[in-house]
Amino acid sequence: MIVVSDTTPLISLLKIDRMGLLEKLFGQVLIPQAVFDELTADERFKFEADQIRGKQFIKVKTVKNPEYTSLLKRATGLDQGESEAIILTDEQNADVLLMDEAKGRMVSFQMGFKVMGTIGILIAAYEENELTADEVRECVEGLQRAGRHIGQKHYRMLLDKLNDYDKPNSRNQ
Repeated sequence: MIVVSDTTPLISLLKIDRMGLLEKLFGQVLIPQAVFDELTADERFKFEADQIRGKQFIKVKTVKNPEYTSLLKRATGLDQGESEAIILTDEQNADVLLMDEAKGRMVSFQMGFKVMGTIGILIAAYEENELTADEVRECVEGLQRAGRHIGQKHYRMLLDKLNDYDKPNSRNQ
């Protein structure tokens, strides 16, 4: 499975100390150079940058056609990292693009890409028994404490999955 990530899901998982979920779920995650730069350039976040650099399953890939990135960026108003992540998804024929920002997700869906955000990653981890329902709830609380925005639609989807857990005769009891 080929997976490309934008910046925000990586930051969110760093904030709750759950980066390892990406390796467990996907094996390898590709990020474009602009995303790597966004994650590592700010000296105030040296600890986080060092974590990203130390993750062997995260591979930095250069976009082959930077002119496409520039065109996408100008046409949509997306930032450099989002634009490169979308172009890299296309170039690599990736199975999934990890992205949280609404505008970037909309553009990606319009281009026919499968998109998964941070909440989707937590749901997948729960479904693959990498996290318990209680651990997922702790992750969401950690994201909220860290000031990460969680869209109502995705939050509701997550709660519906976890509510299935709470029902008698569920697979986790």
